[in-house]
Amino acid sequence: MLTPMELFVKEMQELFQPDEVYIMNGSQEEADRLIGIAQKSKVDGKVVLTKLNDKEYPNSYYHCSNTNDVARTEHLTFVCTPSKGQAGPNNNWIEPGEAKEKMTEFFKGAMKRRTMYVIPFVMGTFESKYSKNCVQITDSIYVALSMRVMARVGKQVIKRIGSSSDFFKGIHSIGDVNPDRRYIMHFPQENLVMSFGSGYGGNALLGKKCYSLRIASYLGYKEGWLAEHMIIMGVQSPDGKATYFLGAFPSACGKTNLALLEPVLKGYKVWTLGDDIAWINIGEDGQLYAINPEAGFFGVAPGTGLKTNPVMMKTLKNNKFYPTLFTNTAVNNSNNTPWWEGVSDEVPSDLTDWQGQKYDKNSGKPAAHPNSRFTVSIYNCPTLSPECDNPKGVPISGIIFGGRRKDTVPLVCEAKDWNSGVFTASIIGSETTAAASGETGNVRRDPMAMLPFCGYNMGEYFQHWINIGKKLKKPPKIFMVNWFRKDEVGKFMWPGFRDNSRIIKWMIERIEGKTGTKESEIGLFPQDNAIDLNGLNITKETMVKLFKVDKEEWKQEIKMIEEFYAKFGDKIPEDLRNHLAELKIKFGL
Repeated sequence: MLTPMELFVKEMQELFQPDEVYIMNGSQEEADRLIGIAQKSKVDGKVVLTKLNDKEYPNSYYHCSNTNDVARTEHLTFVCTPSKGQAGPNNNWIEPGEAKEKMTEFFKGAMKRRTMYVIPFVMGTFESKYSKNCVQITDSIYVALSMRVMARVGKQVIKRIGSSSDFFKGIHSIGDVNPDRRYIMHFPQENLVMSFGSGYGGNALLGKKCYSLRIASYLGYKEGWLAEHMIIMGVQSPDGKATYFLGAFPSACGKTNLALLEPVLKGYKVWTLGDDIAWINIGEDGQLYAINPEAGFFGVAPGTGLKTNPVMMKTLKNNKFYPTLFTNTAVNNSNNTPWWEGVSDEVPSDLTDWQGQKYDKNSGKPAAHPNSRFTVSIYNCPTLSPECDNPKGVPISGIIFGGRRKDTVPLVCEAKDWNSGVFTASIIGSETTAAASGETGNVRRDPMAMLPFCGYNMGEYFQHWINIGKKLKKPPKIFMVNWFRKDEVGKFMWPGFRDNSRIIKWMIERIEGKTGTKESEIGLFPQDNAIDLNGLNITKETMVKLFKVDKEEWKQEIKMIEEFYAKFGDKIPEDLRNHLAELKIKFGL
């Protein structure tokens, strides 16, 4: 008698009609064999993987995707709940039956003359009770190799699943990479995702945003936990004590840089646990605990360099068991290494750009795609926390929310309590980036950095956060930050990067009750001289500007918040409506 997993694989084989079915086991022999196949295979006339300079970037390979397939396609991403109201205005919606019919037509025979890869994987560690079992089907060897890096793949997962039908089903085919036939369909009630027509990470690595956030956020809502778009980091003080933080930032707003921070302050050290996703549970002691369900980094390459993120550069050159994949960067032909804007001060003279063309320095165009990526194992990270595989997770003392804003939002602000923090997180706006298709630089509301990833009605999601807070005996402090505020001539006022450790130090002092605050219209600010600026060339006038609360700017901000809240009608919790009403009074509205 076939197990539920075997039945699923058999059903997919009959639907896709592949020439071959390969069930992955996670071994080194498998990695070597698949990489060998990828180096000989072509998609859209391009070799899937090309070996890079082994001395500069050990065990690393280059991949160039289709030029129409370079970012998440949010407008083609759907949450297929039984009713439109359950998906909410934050999601595109199609009726589940219609969605399945559409996708099934795309899937029929789509893997003829191809191999169907079956990827059994677990999100989280094999030992944690918070981990989830998953199986993905794909015809992309690039996706198969990427999933080996991003999740824990192998025979152990099949044993964990056993005779159970309780596992995530991810069904993916690159099809013909036609944007007109590209859809990512999520079925939260069925623990299922169907994806067709894209080979890009967030659309095709279904354990990532699709499952770990969109599906898992719904599971957390039903089961009493949170799946969040957050980093997890431990900050060790000079006394040796580690304080654990979560941090939520939209893509390309410094998440990875913060998670792998090298503090500028003497005696401080950051321990990395995750740079993108956190699953957060309430422990037996009434405190929040977080695990990273992933096993790798899928990071934005441009802007990553020795000056901005030296730890990540060391991680990229520390390859052992798992290969590192570079996608849509440029290639420096003089030494066969990946190149992107920010990795070096000078642009090499002999570059092939991300579209495979000889790069012209005078073109004004970037050589690497703005959303070019690296896929690298978290176990290569030299600052990986000793607690990274703790099945219980790590205890959270602070949560940091941020976005990219050139004005309006101060450098740092502390919420007065949990519900005030939920309100602050629910109104965050950020300038859009290249990680999602569409124009860049526009301000959009991105609550908790979850707008593209919440798998159900966001009004109910806000209430879920409030409900979680009611169960906590020791809620973490909540902070809002903005590293990106600019002055009158468009220059960043705060240096950012390693100097962000100065703000983290102040947060730790707040958590430990060692420093006070002063009230503002929007929350609690550091007392004068509370932030350690030793060795930093920044004027008092600039610090004042970094904390300026401009009433006219905030009046405009409040109007945008009201417009955003109005989309959710009576689903916005009463507590948040009351907080907004209080904010309006403070600014004379």
